Amino acid sequence: MPVLPKRSSWLNRTVLGIGMASLLSDLSHETVTSLLPGLLAALGAAAAALGTIEGVADGLSSVAKLYGGWWTDRLRRRKPLCASGYGVMAAATLVIATAGHWMIVLSGRTLAWVARGLRTPPRKALLAEAVTPDCYGRAFGFERTMDTLGAVLAPVATLLLLKAGFAPRNLMLWAALPALLAVLAITLLVRETPAREPHPHRLLDSYRDLPGPYLRLLRWIGLFGAGDFAHSLMILYATSALASSHGPAGAASMAVGLYALHNVCYAASSYPAGWLADRLPKQKLLSAGYALGALVALILARGAGSLPALAIAFALGGVYVGVEETLEDSLAAELVPPRQRGAGFGLLSIVNGAGDFLSSLATGWLWSAAGPGAAFGFAGLLMAAGAAGVGFFRAVRTGSEN
Repeated sequence: MPVLPKRSSWLNRTVLGIGMASLLSDLSHETVTSLLPGLLAALGAAAAALGTIEGVADGLSSVAKLYGGWWTDRLRRRKPLCASGYGVMAAATLVIATAGHWMIVLSGRTLAWVARGLRTPPRKALLAEAVTPDCYGRAFGFERTMDTLGAVLAPVATLLLLKAGFAPRNLMLWAALPALLAVLAITLLVRETPAREPHPHRLLDSYRDLPGPYLRLLRWIGLFGAGDFAHSLMILYATSALASSHGPAGAASMAVGLYALHNVCYAASSYPAGWLADRLPKQKLLSAGYALGALVALILARGAGSLPALAIAFALGGVYVGVEETLEDSLAAELVPPRQRGAGFGLLSIVNGAGDFLSSLATGWLWSAAGPGAAFGFAGLLMAAGAAGVGFFRAVRTGSEN
């Protein structure tokens, strides 16, 4: 496969198009996410229905990412699969908005998350192929910043529109519009890699043939992920810690504000982390981000009962996630050859998905059995071990080979 010419700027039309698609798509699905509990309550569904919907959708999304990674490596043109994933998400938004039963909501959410899973590996592969290796950090950091910006703006816009008198179902219907604009961003702005050669291996072979250094790195990423609890548990922690001094309603409002701070710090840290990654060893930066995550867990384990302490924990929590996601993607692009990038990103998604499931399950059960100190302390130990492993990991660059 021919080597792509060096770009005069990393912020080319493909990087911009993928960034815009991430922003618009996140505006859409985060709007739906914020309105989903209210919709289910209006349909008479219990909390178990919401848990079932999110659990089934997340599980199938992880499987779709694994399959999507293998599929995209077999294609000469990756952009149609990526654009189709965004398009199906727009259609799924309409299914949810018009649902009359929670099972229809389950169908729509599952359809959306499977489409999201299928589109993720080709999107990341297109992004990696749009820039030279010395720009991976900035390109992936920019995409993460745009994605998180959508997560920050969507709840705020939804709240303002609800207060202005818009009906929740109408807002869900309108949420399909940015999803459709995301399809246009991919279709009109993103360029394919010229003369890309497909990698037509069988499903399991495509993952067994991934470079050894990358597979070894994934072990440490998985170890860190086994402690990297869902940050919705931080919201629960803050609500519980502040309830005695501010009352249940006040504590809940403050917890939402703290989570907004978390997302702002997440968005603000992604691009700087990528900028640094293009100048310093990526594995060392990822290790530092992981260590910051372990510090957040330690703060919670020791007890963060005051608003200032919680603000520090939430802010640092947002920063380490921005570093984590940007650097993991950048390292994957660096370590995996172009012909296997879909499989590489798909396997990374599976490792992260399994870690999310195990860490949140373990943290939740330990919290119930032994209290938050033991739960977050155990999570912090796993995160620190992952940070140490990544810090001593020796990267061998293969991602720029053709």
